[in-house]
Amino acid sequence: MNNMSQADPNKKYTIWTWILSIAIPVVVAILFRVRIPNAEPLIYLPPIYATINAVTSILLVLAVINIKRGNKFLHEVFMKSCIVLSVIFLGMYVAYHMTSDPTPFGGTGILKYVYYIILVSHIVLSITVIPLVLITYVRAITGKFPQHKKIAKITFPIWLYVAVTGVVVYLMISPYY
Repeated sequence: MNNMSQADPNKKYTIWTWILSIAIPVVVAILFRVRIPNAEPLIYLPPIYATINAVTSILLVLAVINIKRGNKFLHEVFMKSCIVLSVIFLGMYVAYHMTSDPTPFGGTGILKYVYYIILVSHIVLSITVIPLVLITYVRAITGKFPQHKKIAKITFPIWLYVAVTGVVVYLMISPYY
């Protein structure tokens, strides 16, 4: 019994961080290939989830401003809101792609290269940011604030980049829907 009470309580968080960090991209990749037969395309979702990305960007910046001002409560509210918005975004994004064919980018020349550079970096970093967000969050909820602050300095710019480039990708491809 004493061994159980002395077990590292963070171990369960570490296991869940690994599971979610691997499962989320794998499940999204699998669902990306699944088409719901005879489903009406959810064409109204892209502007909604682009707006969610924009709001997430704003809230991330507000969270950093508030923690720098010492307002831990608002920082926590904004960060938890960003996590919730990211989960909602992911659900809508998957639902859209399960009901709609991919939209090819119709731009040409240098614009096409810029689009694909932004898109690929957005996708790669959106996968990378999952464990970073989870680790950062766990360090906060377990009271490991020096470690939280250290990783948050890495997580924040990547998460902000992913959120902003999500909007940019949407704006660049929206004329081709």
